[in-house]
Amino acid sequence: QVQLVESGGGSVQAGGSLRLSCEGSGGASYCNYDLDWYRQAPGKEREFVSRIIRDGRIVYADSVKGRFTISRDDAKKIVYLQMDNLKPEDTAMYYCQQIPWLDYGGACSAGWGQGTQVTVSS
Repeated sequence: QVQLVESGGGSVQAGGSLRLSCEGSGGASYCNYDLDWYRQAPGKEREFVSRIIRDGRIVYADSVKGRFTISRDDAKKIVYLQMDNLKPEDTAMYYCQQIPWLDYGGACSAGWGQGTQVTVSS
């Protein structure tokens, strides 16, 4: 099973920036090139944020489009989420996760990690 570790969260004022990292380890050698970012605020449903696929396709939720940028370091198997012009509405616990239909028969399956907290003050 793949282990995913999120890091890079913190507390910033509105308009500030943070860069989150998602590092995957374990699993097959071809794992950890396709990842989703999610976030969840207290009392709210988990929300999709962004997706990167190994062929270069990238997806952003409308709420973060133009402010967040997802990227990947192939050598280190780390996926980054650069968050600029942060808003109080971005406050949440942020998680990365394998794309459900790209777990390669279970070889790249992963549970939810600990997440990293992002807090944006107004």
